[in-house]
Amino acid sequence: MPLWLDLLRTPMAAPETPVLRRMRFTWQALCLTSALVVGLFSPLRHAIGRVAPIGAALILFATAAHTCLYLLRKQRADRAFLESVGGGE
Repeated sequence: MPLWLDLLRTPMAAPETPVLRRMRFTWQALCLTSALVVGLFSPLRHAIGRVAPIGAALILFATAAHTCLYLLRKQRADRAFLESVGGGE
């Protein structure tokens, strides 16, 4: 069997569990919020004052931390799924 056909038939990722789906949606919301906070920083600073940089830093830190956690859990789930399907090749 050609390699491309073998790769096409092989599952490349684990089915998404409800926990991973919730984490993915949270990650997407954090990324969107980070983009809005960075893009609208000047009006935000005028609206809430000196607290804006602290809030922006907290959102960026939360996004980075959640990204690391999500990627770690997703890789672990994918690895376990591929080992169970592929026999640990």
